[in-house]
Amino acid sequence: MSGEDQRLSNVIRAFDKANITETIKLSFNPQVLLEVTFPQPLGKPITLERAGVQLTINETAGPPVFSIVGNRICPGPFVVILVDPDALTPQNPAISQIRHFLAGNFVYDASPTAKYRIPLTNTTPAVTEFVRPRPFVGLDAHRYIFLLFEQSAAFNEQTLFNPASPRAYFNISSFAATVGLGQPIGGTFMWVGPDPSTASL
Repeated sequence: MSGEDQRLSNVIRAFDKANITETIKLSFNPQVLLEVTFPQPLGKPITLERAGVQLTINETAGPPVFSIVGNRICPGPFVVILVDPDALTPQNPAISQIRHFLAGNFVYDASPTAKYRIPLTNTTPAVTEFVRPRPFVGLDAHRYIFLLFEQSAAFNEQTLFNPASPRAYFNISSFAATVGLGQPIGGTFMWVGPDPSTASL
């Protein structure tokens, strides 16, 4: 097994352990690794180099940037979606899924130095701009799931959501089926809980 295959297997195991595929009702057999990087106001950016890391609210203020790791599997464009399936709480996900980000028309960075870790650039405004995670203080961390899809021909014509659409009660599997995205080709996730400095507030 190659190093890339091993990392893909690790992502699949992390998704299974966190019960993500059952929660979002999508199959997950990734073909590429999706890396998500959060810039930080001070210090180095934080990259989700493995699925299932835990970060704080402040560390995920974003907006994030995305890269594909591995061989180019198709010319693109791609769609990236971020959902929180644990709102209001993991024990009572009454308003899930929250759509934290929805954007299409991601393409490969044309830089000649982008060989194996290939940045993705969004060439059009997002349907839903990124909003940072904000799980309730004093309660359990939430899962925040990033999924990468090959963009369908119907995506740019969709009218289900626009920048003014409510973010709550999103259904990623229904949306993917309706606009012909199929199953995700990559993904990762993180746990996000309150910052330690606010835990007693």
